[in-house]
Amino acid sequence: MDGYTTGEDEGVAAAPGGLLDLLKVAAVVLDGDGHIVLWSPEAEQLLGFRAEEALDHRADDLLVSPDHRQQARDLFAQVRSGARWAGVFPLQHKDGTERSVEFRTMRLRARDGRAHLLGLAADATTVRRVERDLALSHSLVHQTPLGIAVFDNDLRWVSVNPALERINGLPEEAVLGRRVGEVLPHLDVEAIESRMRLVLASGKPLLDQQTAGRTEADTEERAYSESYHRIEDADGRVLGLAMAVIDVSERQHEAAEVSEARERLSVIADAGVRIGTTLDLQQTARELADVAVPQLADLAAVDVLEAVVAHGTTAAITGEAHAEFRALAVAAGYLTDAIHAADPVGELATYSSTRIITQCVREARPILVDRVDSAMMRRIARDSHAAQTLRLAGVHSYLAVPLMARGEVLGTLSLYRTINSRSFDEQDRILASELAARAAICVDNARLYGRERSAALTLQRSLLPPAPVDHEGLDLAARYLPALSEVGGDWYDVLPLSRGRTGLIVGDVMGKGVQAAAIMGQLSTATRALARLDPPPAELLGHLDDIARSLGDAIATCVYAVCDPRHGSCELSSAGHLPPVMIRPDGRADLLDIPGGVPLGVGGVDFGTMEQELPAGSLLALYTDGLVESRTEPIDTGLETMMRLLQSTHYSLERTSDMLLGALRPEPDDDVALLLVRTHT
Repeated sequence: MDGYTTGEDEGVAAAPGGLLDLLKVAAVVLDGDGHIVLWSPEAEQLLGFRAEEALDHRADDLLVSPDHRQQARDLFAQVRSGARWAGVFPLQHKDGTERSVEFRTMRLRARDGRAHLLGLAADATTVRRVERDLALSHSLVHQTPLGIAVFDNDLRWVSVNPALERINGLPEEAVLGRRVGEVLPHLDVEAIESRMRLVLASGKPLLDQQTAGRTEADTEERAYSESYHRIEDADGRVLGLAMAVIDVSERQHEAAEVSEARERLSVIADAGVRIGTTLDLQQTARELADVAVPQLADLAAVDVLEAVVAHGTTAAITGEAHAEFRALAVAAGYLTDAIHAADPVGELATYSSTRIITQCVREARPILVDRVDSAMMRRIARDSHAAQTLRLAGVHSYLAVPLMARGEVLGTLSLYRTINSRSFDEQDRILASELAARAAICVDNARLYGRERSAALTLQRSLLPPAPVDHEGLDLAARYLPALSEVGGDWYDVLPLSRGRTGLIVGDVMGKGVQAAAIMGQLSTATRALARLDPPPAELLGHLDDIARSLGDAIATCVYAVCDPRHGSCELSSAGHLPPVMIRPDGRADLLDIPGGVPLGVGGVDFGTMEQELPAGSLLALYTDGLVESRTEPIDTGLETMMRLLQSTHYSLERTSDMLLGALRPEPDDDVALLLVRTHT
């Protein structure tokens, strides 16, 4: 066919697929008369006719409908005369349907000089789709803010889009044919190329790979997210890989800010749970220091003004006045000698007006030292040795925050950074101030509670009788033990009566603090006055009930006993109190079940009386519930333990009292009043 061929030469490998394969471009050659002399396989795919069905046929008769045949002949004549034509023309498929075909035509000359026409054709719909895809791809690559690059199999730049040019700070021509490290040495080149090799070898994409470094576009280090995927042709041959890059510095900064905000909220929430679990001042200070490290600081110290600790009051620091602090807590987030530079816990220290914490309480404001130099270290440390210790520990930033509650300065929270390389900033100051404000309320509550407890305890001790002396025929011992937390209204008394008799009373006022102590004092005073009239026990309790009701909401329990050792008898009445314990001379133990009786202040019920024999050598124990009841054990267990201990002891009453308190209430969570009586043998 005059030098034209319709097939592929044997032994020649097929070229890699590309755009032409995607379009499936058909090649058709016509002779000067319009007969088909070459028909490519793609032409068969496009129009359905096999080569043997198409060759030697006139193209216009075979492929063009009668309606378009004259137009086809006119176009054929134009091209045969040397003109080129491109456009869309309808052709008939073998199945009878009409197809829109995109054409590119030109005239060819054979060796013998004869003219032929070459037509390159593709399905018009496919061409339009490819054009749209190419336009979209071009738009995406060149208009996207995403940096896009293509690398060959040797990891050398093949192409770079405008966005990546801006990220790199280099034009495309400056990077083409070179490797990443050759043009951007301040990136993590080893990690980047390692990812590239992995993607080339495995074919698996890598997404959102984080890296940081500096490009020619910026002198500051930036953060980037990179994604990689391998590029293959239609036959699966690896052509290289593509990389997409986006600057995520702002996103990371915002994420870091969100993370820091969450951490700050976490610290505040943690403080709300962990600080103020007790009303003990030193425990509260320890809790504050423990919350501050390591989330906020590497080292924290809490110092409270001595006036707060010693007297429960506050004292303003003015002018050049010194300040007295009591060190209550120090905590470190790791093992460090810096902890020894803080004032030892419990010690009193006097600081000049130039010290940072003195300035902090004087001015009632936080003081932030973002960078600690030698001069500032001398104002922070308690002495030169402490300054050297802090310096060697790496203290580089410091923050002092006042502990303020109800408008009063109570002390300071001192924060140090050592291994945390970031200096304290304004956000840290705000967080520390919030933390200190919350803690200061707890510190102030502990201060006020301590002051009230001290007042209540002083009042109560002043109202209790002195240690009882032995009465005729009786050995006596008494103990009062206040609770570790709140002081209550427990009391006891021993009252001399006529005819060699002795009145014994133990009571417990409901409530805590000064009010309970005051009510206890009034009931105790009334008991002493009434006892001088020598009424029977039930009658005395009736009068006390009237007095309690006159005091408002006062409620109390008590047991009153009149012992007559001469006749070996005892008369008892109870106002809702725990039963006395009696140990008989033979060792038997009894709980004396006194009939009737409701607490004082309830009213409306007569009190009963119990007559009890009291042989020589008998032991009688009157007590309050703080001795036998706790949060972890039922009262029955405490009663059984007390009775067993009393049965087994042959000590003096003083030693027996100490033994009972040590065994039953080594750290009482309620007041305890105990009165032991033993008749002479």
